[in-house]
Amino acid sequence: MADVHSPDVRRRNMQAIRGADTKPERVLRKGLHRLGFRYRLQRGDLPGRPDLVLAKYRAVIFAHGCFWHGHGCDLFRWPRTREEFWRGKIGSNMARDARVLAALEAQGWRVALVWECALKGRGRQPEAAVLAELAAWITGGGQHIEIMAQAAAISPALTASASPSSSSTV
Repeated sequence: MADVHSPDVRRRNMQAIRGADTKPERVLRKGLHRLGFRYRLQRGDLPGRPDLVLAKYRAVIFAHGCFWHGHGCDLFRWPRTREEFWRGKIGSNMARDARVLAALEAQGWRVALVWECALKGRGRQPEAAVLAELAAWITGGGQHIEIMAQAAAISPALTASASPSSSSTV
């Protein structure tokens, strides 16, 4: 299928996509700050530049966009143009995410992944519930947590990242 935008319009659209200070990230920052947590943003000395770093708790938080990180939820759809490029791009993003997670855990960091679908879309959870679950994980321990949309909204489009539960702690 041909692209509906001219190359210049497509270029401007792609350049406008933010890698930091996204809406899900701002929601998490605002809510955690309100709950009394203090953090650093985008620490470049850590693998993957985590969105939030809570050094006091030895915890990092990533706010992952479902499209860019290949999550198998309602918010993810494979593009119909340049399919080979997008499959390679998103596949390499997923491989990098796995390497970053392993590197952070090897350094002794606890890792939280909050998927965009947890805060947006049909299966979204109440913002307060996401923040409460995240706060409990930060203070209570556990090595890894993923917070995502409610189970009914997850599809097996990408079996590597699809899960039958709304969140999991390992």
